[in-house]
Amino acid sequence: MSPQRKSGDPAKQAAAAQTVKQQREQKRNEKLAEYQRQIARRRRRGLMWWVVGGVAAVAVAGVVVASIVFQPPAPVSYDAGTGPGVEIDGVETFQNDTTHVEGTVDYPQNPPAGGPHNQYWLNCGEYSEPQQNEYAVHSLEHGAVWVTYDPERVSGEDLETLRSHMPADYYLLSPYEGLDSPLALSAWNAQLTLDSVDDERIPQFFEEYWRSDQVPEPTAVCHGAIDGEGRV
Repeated sequence: MSPQRKSGDPAKQAAAAQTVKQQREQKRNEKLAEYQRQIARRRRRGLMWWVVGGVAAVAVAGVVVASIVFQPPAPVSYDAGTGPGVEIDGVETFQNDTTHVEGTVDYPQNPPAGGPHNQYWLNCGEYSEPQQNEYAVHSLEHGAVWVTYDPERVSGEDLETLRSHMPADYYLLSPYEGLDSPLALSAWNAQLTLDSVDDERIPQFFEEYWRSDQVPEPTAVCHGAIDGEGRV
């Protein structure tokens, strides 16, 4: 069999060549278009990650700034031991016994500022509920200052201000029923009643009586015993 001969018509040969050329051109254009689409996708993906990364970086920066701006202030620092012996206007002093008893005690001061108490002490810190006197008095024996307030007269911003006077440890802060004044500060054998949480005598009282070495048990701990109701 003789080999198939191409058409001798130049016009048909040109048309056939043009068709092949067009097909190649079309394929090349399709490949180019696909390549451009891939590049565009990569760019969008890269841009997306840049956006995500940028948002994440901004978020992290915001968290860092917020943690700095909104972190609670550090507790106030007072010097432990004997105070400078400054006479604080309004402070009453007493002579109370220091014995362990069971049951309730009829204290001569309200709130109590020393006297017979339970063998277990109240763990230092803040409480949102009134606390049992007999446990709190034992904490005073260890050098704590007990800050009590009338919740009807001290709340909201006033309570926050009162908190700002508290040291890191060896304090009790709690509401108290039957107070004659808005707040009272009690240490072992010493007490100060006040009308305002902004009174400058609050830090003075802490400086004088907080962790005083004049309490019956000046080196005793203020944790590891009783958690009262409403521990904050």
